[in-house]
Amino acid sequence: MAIEVKEPLAARITELRRTIHRRPELGFEEHETAALVERELDSLGIAHRRVAKTGIVARIAGAAPGRVAALRADMDALPIAERSGVSFSSEVDGKMHACGHDAHTAMLLGAAHVLSRMRPDLRGETVLIFQPAEEGPGGALPMIEEGALDDPKVDAIAMLHVDSRLDVGTVGISPGGVSASADEFYIDVRGSGGHGGYPHTAVDAIPAAAAIVLALQNVVARETDPLASAVVTVGTIEGGYRNNVIADEVRLSGTLRAHDSAVRDELESRLRRIVGGVASAYKVDATIRVIRGYPPVRNDTTLARRFGAYVRERSSVRVEEPPATMGAEDFAYFAQRVPGLLVRLGVRSDAAGSTHPGHSPQFCIDEAAMPFGVTTLVLFAIAISSGEISL
Repeated sequence: MAIEVKEPLAARITELRRTIHRRPELGFEEHETAALVERELDSLGIAHRRVAKTGIVARIAGAAPGRVAALRADMDALPIAERSGVSFSSEVDGKMHACGHDAHTAMLLGAAHVLSRMRPDLRGETVLIFQPAEEGPGGALPMIEEGALDDPKVDAIAMLHVDSRLDVGTVGISPGGVSASADEFYIDVRGSGGHGGYPHTAVDAIPAAAAIVLALQNVVARETDPLASAVVTVGTIEGGYRNNVIADEVRLSGTLRAHDSAVRDELESRLRRIVGGVASAYKVDATIRVIRGYPPVRNDTTLARRFGAYVRERSSVRVEEPPATMGAEDFAYFAQRVPGLLVRLGVRSDAAGSTHPGHSPQFCIDEAAMPFGVTTLVLFAIAISSGEISL
């Protein structure tokens, strides 16, 4: 079944994306975006319901029985001041769609247009999941807990994420691990303060904190298998009062990331051991708080292989298998419950200036990539709901 995104629809997708881009909203604040999605679904006669405050679940039923495919897009923006220079830049100070979620939402609406027109020829159902708060605090779990995968029962799910590593016209479909876990850590180092001229009368928290930062580099460099991906990053350090005062307290924070769940657990235990050892050596007290974030995203291997071949056979979209990233995605929770695919959509274009990574104030995409994304989403829906790809 040939899928073609013609110019009128491509123009509509672009219009929707730019409208969302101008009005970025943070996690669970996506009221304007959700209302736009609902208006577009209403215009297509697609039934939908609210889930998890600003999330939306919609259903498109084919004319014949079959299985259930799900397509997921995230809707939230980031607290970043935009410096992309595009004509439709953010109109909201300090907020920006710097990770492509505006395009994700527009492409899923584009897929809704295509699938709604194909209803007489479709089997099974497609569930459209418009998710809030991917950038935090996390919208996937609340949507799952409110039945996003259960009414109807989803057989497989896919999402697109724009990727400036891949050229326009390309998608990345890789089996196995594709994104990392993301855990936060907070360390409070406490000594006893004093006069900067009399260091022997105090217990200085600053050199202890500095030693902790340096020692933590060994967690990856010397204690983790070089073939296992892992990251320990200290992102903030704060302490002290003025130049002649010995600090009694220093606060550090950072992130732990891994592709393997066992490595993830080891990172935390090594962090606690090293911090405790350094604290003892420097005669300070150290408290550690670790907040577990999103787990790693693992693409279903069989589904990835079969869908990659399916896209090659039925479209002009080029398929690659890019390496995993150390970024995180709460799509992981969906992929833990049903076979799932995180598909990368190439948006790289020197001519369009689409070369900056996500979360950059200069981030932008080449909108010519979006029809390829719509095609990929529609092909996944058809392949799963029709049973053409067996699981």
